[in-house]
Amino acid sequence: MKEYPFSKGLEDVPAAESVLTYIDGQEGKLYYLGIPIEEWAENSTYEEVALSLLLRRLPTKGELKVFDAALRSSRDLPEDVIGFIYDLPPQTHPMSALRSVVSLLESYDEDARRDDLDAKFRIALRLIAKFPTIVAYFDRVRKNLDIVRPNPSLSHAENFLYMLTGKIPTKYEGKVMDVALILHADHEMNASTFASLVVASTLSDMYSAIVAGIGALKGPLHGGANEAVLKMFDEIGSVDNVEKYIEESLAQKKKIMGFGHRVYKAYDPRARILKKFAEELSKESKYYEIAVKVEEYMMKKVAQKGIFPNVDFYSGIVYNALGISTDLFTPIFAISRVAGWAAHVLEYLEDNRIFRPSSIYKGELDKKYIPLDQR
Repeated sequence: MKEYPFSKGLEDVPAAESVLTYIDGQEGKLYYLGIPIEEWAENSTYEEVALSLLLRRLPTKGELKVFDAALRSSRDLPEDVIGFIYDLPPQTHPMSALRSVVSLLESYDEDARRDDLDAKFRIALRLIAKFPTIVAYFDRVRKNLDIVRPNPSLSHAENFLYMLTGKIPTKYEGKVMDVALILHADHEMNASTFASLVVASTLSDMYSAIVAGIGALKGPLHGGANEAVLKMFDEIGSVDNVEKYIEESLAQKKKIMGFGHRVYKAYDPRARILKKFAEELSKESKYYEIAVKVEEYMMKKVAQKGIFPNVDFYSGIVYNALGISTDLFTPIFAISRVAGWAAHVLEYLEDNRIFRPSSIYKGELDKKYIPLDQR
């Protein structure tokens, strides 16, 4: 049999070429289009980041104005789709609701039946606009609250918080959410992006590709990690229990959620930015105090091994401080990452080749079939 190189989980195996995102894991640096993530977080908006990724360049002021207006006018959902959300069982996980509604939206979009990249770009724009609406509507419906229709006078981040709570957020709250969305917009060839590309490479429709990304992001080893961080803090209970919890977990080879990353072997730059917001928003909260103690103790234990806090460690604290339910943390990740998924799909399809990796066969060959009555 033919011999193949093998890397479990495709670790360090390139799957595509891209100009979108670069991660320097050794130095703890992240770049969108060659620009450091810190500059995007300080100077940009999620709307500009999303359009920059889709265009693979910085947009002009006019292009951004048109894109922003298109997003604002595309936020709401067809009434039948809203009815579908009302029919979902209230115990449905919000990621499952998002996955199902996005799949349904394909039936209402004529562009979904077209194969050209312009149509796929328009779908990407609509999905970026509608993801916050889907999540907010489902959250309110399951809580027996009236849905709050999108407010076109608000930015993407502000409008999401408004639809969730029914209250206009403060400028600071809107800024925090905007930065959180910027930080999660893309992250090179992660599991959900790869899932989207695999589906897109078959020349399936954009909706199917994005649904694949949602499905991959739902897993606790990917997007679900920030939910798991807060659950871990609840298990710890108080600052006094941190050292005991960590020692017992490490002895049992149990993962400390929010620590370590497949790519970063230094401090995740996104975590540094979110830590500042976590401190400003919830310095007196139990979660923040526990997080600081966990970080201090873990840095002593494992930093020399290249294990540091990742973006999930502080993002949940920030969302919690904004009054957001824990099981909405991963959908918020999707609200941001849909721009990255779509951008990678559009880029890959310009020079498409269907993904068809190999596997290493470990079984026997030339075995004899045993008739059923002899087994």
